[in-house]
Amino acid sequence: MNISKHHSRYNFSRLHADIVEEDGAFTVRVRMLNHLQKKNQGAWGEEIAPTFELATAMIDELARQFSIPQNCIFIKIIMTRFKDGTMH
Repeated sequence: MNISKHHSRYNFSRLHADIVEEDGAFTVRVRMLNHLQKKNQGAWGEEIAPTFELATAMIDELARQFSIPQNCIFIKIIMTRFKDGTMH
């Protein structure tokens, strides 16, 4: 995701992500913020991933780069055909 290139000097404490299955691919929408700052720092972005695994890897990459702990990551998954064998 391109968020890290533009906001590498910021510190984020929360990551909110939506993974939405659309037309055979997965749209990943993320918002990151620093709730500890009086002046909230924030960043957001959206990117398409061809697989669910790549979508989750994008989120993992952002969390690692900004050292966001697991209990501060919130992910919403929206699948269109859950009966096709995808667990959620």
